[in-house]
Parts: sequence; C-alpha cells; structure tokens
Amino acid sequence: MSQTGDPDRYFTVADGPEAEIKVRGSRFIGRVFHVSDDAAASTALERARRRHHAARHHCWAARLGPPGAVRERSDDGGEPSGTGGRPILARLQRALTHDALVVVTRYFGGTKLGTGGLARAYGDAAQAALDAAPREVVRIETRLSIECAFEDLGAVEATLARAGSDVHAIDREFVPGPRLILRVRRSRADALTAAIVEATSGRATVGVVG
Repeated sequence: MSQTGDPDRYFTVADGPEAEIKVRGSRFIGRVFHVSDDAAASTALERARRRHHAARHHCWAARLGPPGAVRERSDDGGEPSGTGGRPILARLQRALTHDALVVVTRYFGGTKLGTGGLARAYGDAAQAALDAAPREVVRIETRLSIECAFEDLGAVEATLARAGSDVHAIDREFVPGPRLILRVRRSRADALTAAIVEATSGRATVGVVG
C-alpha cells in the first residue's frame, strides 16, 4: 500500500525555494527539486552547484519512482562519510516523498561541527527545504480501452457510472462502433474490467492502453 494510506496515491513535490539555516557560523542552504529520473536529478544538481559555485560542499539525496519501485541515491559531497547524504535521505524518507531531489550546500563558517553536528545540520536544512516546497499528490491510474456493440453501450455506461470517482477522463468514439478510453484507479482496474465483461455477457472487449 502507498504510504499515503491510499494504494493509488503517493506524495511528491514541486520545485521549492531555498531554505537556509545557520549553525555556529556555517550556512546550510537546502532546496528541493521535482525530478522524474536520473538525468533530471543530475541537471538539477548542476543548477544548485552553479548557483553556489563558491561553496565547497553540495550534499544531496534523491528518491525516484513510485512506491514499490523507488530508487534511492545520496552523496556526501566531500563531507565525512554518512554526514551529508544519509541524513538528507532520511528526511526524504520520513516525508514519504517520491520523485524528489534535495540538495544542501554548505558555506563553512570557520568552526568545525564534528560528524554528529554535521549530520544534524544537513538533516535540519533538508527538512527546512522540504517544509518550504509545495507538496503534491500523484494518482496512480490504469488507462483502459472498452469496445462494445451499440446495444451494449447502455450496460457499459451504467457500469462506469456505478464506479463513480474511481473512473476519470472518459473519451468516447462511435466510428465504426462505440469505443471508450478512460483512466481508472489502478487498484480498481481489474474489478472494473470484470464488471464490464459481466454486464455485457462477455461481448465487450476491455484492454489496457500503454
């Protein structure tokens, strides 16, 4: 089940503004980017590096893909192992956020923080960036095609009406015969397919599109 509590929904974010915290003179500047794949994550990371080209450390973490197929990556950006990327990734995981990259840039303030202090600072900066980024919900849907005879169209439409909010965006074509393209909540696709086949005594053809 999705971590939203709904098997057909999960959280992501839009690009957010920079969020800055200061710890004993050092500046930690975090920002969240919406990214859908490794190439987009690399591009966003390079943007952050160019913007803060004078900084020595750019730590980051990313979670790509929906629940059940998520890929996680992180990097310490030259900081001691485990003090940058890992605490950023932990905040991403805690926020149940997918398809997101968090970059935290550090400007050294002259006072060493130790490994524990660094990890806390990077984690807190990541959290500040996540709090500032617009949060979005992604629906997981299956696209179905239904083909039937005109005499079965009423039964098909009645079945779709009973499905209510599980079904979205129905496109209808009638040449040469009725063909409906729609989106349905992924977890309800099999049940809807079975209901349409039963309602038409097996005469309707239902298939997955794409």
